[in-house]
Amino acid sequence: MSKIFDIIDTESVEQLADILNKKDLGEITVEYEGKSVCVKSKRVAPPPPPAPYMGGMMPQTSPMPAVSPAVSQPIDSPVPETLSGTPVKAPIVGTFYSKPRPDAAPFVTIGSKVKKGDVLYILETMKVMNEISAECDGIVSKILVNDGDALEYGQTVMIIS
Repeated sequence: MSKIFDIIDTESVEQLADILNKKDLGEITVEYEGKSVCVKSKRVAPPPPPAPYMGGMMPQTSPMPAVSPAVSQPIDSPVPETLSGTPVKAPIVGTFYSKPRPDAAPFVTIGSKVKKGDVLYILETMKVMNEISAECDGIVSKILVNDGDALEYGQTVMIIS
């Protein structure tokens, strides 16, 4: 029987290889008296799982469309809890756009009458444009964000009275 490094024979190496296959391991290393033998599998170890998303904003990679100050009428303050009406909240994280194209009129402005299903704004997420629709009939009484603002999940965007 031949020996490798005077510490292990070829039959033992074959047994280690069998253990690798049965246990689905990538490698086994045996050390003895300062010498070691490493037996590696031909299989490639699976990549580690991706790091979990921690809720921060993704970096913006595309330029934002120009905003006309005459068209934009939002309030810069946070939503007070005394506002009456139905809040329209961001269903996902993304970028708010009030109009379908930079040169188009906004979907709604303060005072616009809306019906359930009418498009209120676009929320861009990962380069996908999502049309956000009204969930009730009413009048847009407040718009709380500006074109190009980054929205968080659940953030109140506007109020429908």
